[in-house]
Amino acid sequence: MKRVIGILRAGGVGVLATDTLYGVVAPALDRATVERVYQLKHRRPSKPCIILIGRYEDLAGFGIEPTAELRQQLSAYWPGPVSVILPCPRADLAYLHRGTRSLAFRLPGKPALRRFLRQAGPLIAPSANPEGLPPAATLAEARAYFGDAVDFYRRGRTSTRASKLIQIAETGHITVLRD
Repeated sequence: MKRVIGILRAGGVGVLATDTLYGVVAPALDRATVERVYQLKHRRPSKPCIILIGRYEDLAGFGIEPTAELRQQLSAYWPGPVSVILPCPRADLAYLHRGTRSLAFRLPGKPALRRFLRQAGPLIAPSANPEGLPPAATLAEARAYFGDAVDFYRRGRTSTRASKLIQIAETGHITVLRD
C-alpha cells in the first residue's frame, strides 16, 4: 500500500476496491488529478464525485466544521456505506462541487480502508466505469475500461451495490436521494 500512497501523493490516479464498488480514485484536493478522472470516465462536468475520508476531521480540509448536532447525525450513518451530501460554500472547491456548493462524503465501514485514507488523504472515488456503462465488478472489468490510462490497480473485496446517498441540509433536514 505504500507504493499506492506514493502514487496518489504524486498526483496519480488508480482503481481500487472501496467499501462499496471499485472506484477510480485520486486526491480530492488536487485539482489536476480530479480533472484527469473526469476525462478518464467521460464524466459529465456538472456531476460532483463522492469523496472518501478516513476520519471526521478530514471534513475541515473542505471548510466543513461539523457541529455537535451534525456529528450526531453523521454517527447514525458512519462509518458505513452511506455517502452524505453536506453544504460546501468554498468557491475554490468549485472543481469538486461543480457549482452545487455541496459535496458528498463517505467514511467507509472497512477499518483497513479508513487507515489507508488517513495516510493517503481524502480521495474522490466515483465508480470504476466510463459514464453510462455498468460499474466494474472485477479488476479485470476495470482494466478493460481503463487499460494503461490509470497508474495502478488494487484488488480487494467489494459489494455489488453503490452507497446509499443522503443529503443533510444546513437546517439538519435529511433527504434520502438513493437507497
